[in-house]
Amino acid sequence: MLSETMRRVPASPIGAMFERATELRSRGNNLIDLSLGEPDFDTPDHIRAAGIEAIKAGVTRYTAADGTAALKDAVRRKFARDNQLTFERSEVVIAAGAKPLIASAMQVILNPGDKVILSTPAWTSHVGMAQVCAATPVFLETSEYEAYRVDAARLEAAITSETKLLLLCSPGNPTGAVASPEELGAIAEVLRRHPHVNVISDDLYEHIVFSPATFATLAQVAPDLGDRVLTVNGLSKAYAMTGWRIGYAGGPDWWTSGLRALFSQTSGGPCSISQAAAVAALDGPQEFLGERCEVYRRRRDLALSELSKVPGLKAPAPQGAFFLYVDCGAFIGKRAPNGGVIASSSDLADHLLVAGVVTVPGAAFYADPFLRLSVATSDENIVEGIRRIGVGCRQLGWDGRHDTKSVGLRRETAL
Repeated sequence: MLSETMRRVPASPIGAMFERATELRSRGNNLIDLSLGEPDFDTPDHIRAAGIEAIKAGVTRYTAADGTAALKDAVRRKFARDNQLTFERSEVVIAAGAKPLIASAMQVILNPGDKVILSTPAWTSHVGMAQVCAATPVFLETSEYEAYRVDAARLEAAITSETKLLLLCSPGNPTGAVASPEELGAIAEVLRRHPHVNVISDDLYEHIVFSPATFATLAQVAPDLGDRVLTVNGLSKAYAMTGWRIGYAGGPDWWTSGLRALFSQTSGGPCSISQAAAVAALDGPQEFLGERCEVYRRRRDLALSELSKVPGLKAPAPQGAFFLYVDCGAFIGKRAPNGGVIASSSDLADHLLVAGVVTVPGAAFYADPFLRLSVATSDENIVEGIRRIGVGCRQLGWDGRHDTKSVGLRRETAL
């Protein structure tokens, strides 16, 4: 029988959508996938070559539970080069992906009943990780009309004596919002008044930021808070290394020591070959990062142009990452051809599956009524996928009377 904790943790709604799409494909349905949070680029040649050389050299044995010294030093150089952050080797940890690293970072500091503040729309797994720790997620709502920025006054109002952790994610998934240095500075001012609050900064989309926005991270903006900030990053998104499974973090020794102790009992260390390739990624040529970011920007603009042809859908231009967060409130309450009522973004996403396109409902991110669309795919898929979305939406009808300003973000009661 499952533990009480796991009985409280719902399965990821994103995973549920993938399962439905897989079932339809098994029946022969042709689907355009605009749901994946995964680059369609190949891992760069020099990184793959480093992995091959590691295999040839016999680098196939266990490593330290928290990563090799070589990769830790490459991470230290990366943090110094890109973020002006200085860490000792003991203050850096490596894990088999940023996702399990964040989950582990929560496990080593959270007690049952501790409160974790997350801004919504929130990545569904950030919430699930807190629930696995029997902690209580506290949602700080943001809206498109505030560019999905965290308001410092509302943050302060949300903090109590039970608040243990603030989780920041910039660029954001699913909104693509990028926290400016000024926004981070205002957050830092609040945190200085509440020394019991720790911070995890999820920076995974750091290198996918569109001008004029610029990337900054909290420990860089407020170095005096460094003794309670864990800065997490990884290679999956920018370096197209999703399958290599390498995440890394830099933070205070008390936190990284806790992670090392946990890893020693649970993980046994990341893949040795992936770590060798990660050194080449972080220390090797970086020019392609800007080139790929420009491709994502162009695809973003293409997707926005195609969406403008679908009456009733609206999306702001994201500042980073490779998603559009699309307001679909015009179609809530409409009746589908099968007679069912579109009561939520989940219903609309199901309807669009029948139209031949995979999306992710905003309910998965604790904010509705929205859809997340990925532009980490070809121009052809973007154009055809949004064309199919238009077909599906026209089947529902729309009278043009929807006022997007009246559609607020509302948190789903999924906890």
